[in-house]
Amino acid sequence: MARRFAAPYQLEPVSVLATWARYLAVFALVAGAGSIIIIRFGFLEFRPALITFFGALGLAALSILVAFAAFAAIWQNGSRGMGRILVALLLDIAILAYPAYLAVQYRKLPAIHDITTDPIDPPRFDALARLRAGDGANPAAYAGLYSAEQQHTAYPDIEPVTLEATPQKAFDEVLKLVNKRKWLIIDERAPQPPRLVGRIEAVARTPIMGFREDVSIRVQPDTDGARVDIRSSSRYFEHDLGTNAARVSKLIDDLNDAVDNATSRAMKKQLAPAKAAPAPKAAVKRTQ
Repeated sequence: MARRFAAPYQLEPVSVLATWARYLAVFALVAGAGSIIIIRFGFLEFRPALITFFGALGLAALSILVAFAAFAAIWQNGSRGMGRILVALLLDIAILAYPAYLAVQYRKLPAIHDITTDPIDPPRFDALARLRAGDGANPAAYAGLYSAEQQHTAYPDIEPVTLEATPQKAFDEVLKLVNKRKWLIIDERAPQPPRLVGRIEAVARTPIMGFREDVSIRVQPDTDGARVDIRSSSRYFEHDLGTNAARVSKLIDDLNDAVDNATSRAMKKQLAPAKAAPAPKAAVKRTQ
């Protein structure tokens, strides 16, 4: 009985709209993946590649519209093509899911790109300044009072880090975390007399597109030990979609945990009882 019904269905033509929906989705996937690879590894200028990426998003949206039109046509005339529609929709969702999340972040978060723990005297970009001198790049100077006010409203927990450690110890822990994250270190200067101010300048990358975001970290003496200030700024675009604040907050948490763990290990080592020396063996008197 199933074969009797399936045979006429197999003779129905495949919906042209369903085929085009799948073609558009596959092409959008290839174009989007190719543009991400080009941007991340710097094969070409990122602006044409970024335009290609937005074009891929437009094709994915068009594919969804064509898929709905194909579904309506199949519902009316009974033609085949539901499998192609489902493939197209799955690809389109995979392509558009993360950009849709970023669009929500764009509407929700303030349009700033420069985050720092010290808006009054932010860590400078010295070695990184020449990398921010290109066409379309954000300036190396701090964004200013407006950015500081927007940051305080959106991210009130971002504050200087005060550690009960020497500046050199704090600098060593920061350097370990930077290397663990595989940021590209452009310059590092350990705390040296007389001021004992240490600096690290590095380049971080966004997770998917790989956009460059510059980081400057300053370590200096404080009444309780050492103070660490962090600045993270997007090299391009006026809106960072929250990536710089997330990077600074995570580094603050990891730095506090690392110093606390190091202090705990040192205290345990000091409090551990010393091993008692083995008692000397009693001399055995030999008898003749």
